[in-house]
Amino acid sequence: MATQPKNVLLVTASAQHEGSVTRRFANELIEKLEAQHGQLNIVNRDVSKGLPFIDGEWVSANFTPTDQRDEAQLARLTQSDALVQEIKDADIVVIAAPIYNFSVPASLKAWIDMVARVGLSFNYTSEGPVGLLTGKKAYVVIASGGTQIGSEIDFASGYLRHVLGFIGIHDVSLISAERFNHEDTDAILKIQSQIAELTLVAA
Repeated sequence: MATQPKNVLLVTASAQHEGSVTRRFANELIEKLEAQHGQLNIVNRDVSKGLPFIDGEWVSANFTPTDQRDEAQLARLTQSDALVQEIKDADIVVIAAPIYNFSVPASLKAWIDMVARVGLSFNYTSEGPVGLLTGKKAYVVIASGGTQIGSEIDFASGYLRHVLGFIGIHDVSLISAERFNHEDTDAILKIQSQIAELTLVAA
């Protein structure tokens, strides 16, 4: 009996499209995953054009019990509901994240705020918050022009790993391109080697 294709959610955030390092290597990662798993159902979520920031009306709607929300509140949460459903449906999550000013782009933070929803992606318990999106694999493709990944001024990679764990995704692999130079063949080979090794382990 044929196995069902894996569902992949690809979240991209770079303001650049042509020449984007994170977009390039996220696509190479997807190609490796396709070579291993066969056909993939891929949902592309490009947040680079921006998502609404949460505001008072959004917070009020979010914390109103579902069966008590009025039409305006339901409408206010429509986009967030759709984003949560995308990550719920995914077997594999790929996040392509450039580092801007030591952290993630504002558009990616807005996506995180939209999917980190109590009752949908995590719950509060007597022992603290518990993530609900378990059983998924995540890859974070992260690139910086000057920030060393994992250093004390990198507020992006650790944050993304923590957020994913917060909503229940603990199997997270990091693919890093730090201080990347497009003409540096050794750097390109190093990143491609990371992709090959990580996908081989996950096969």
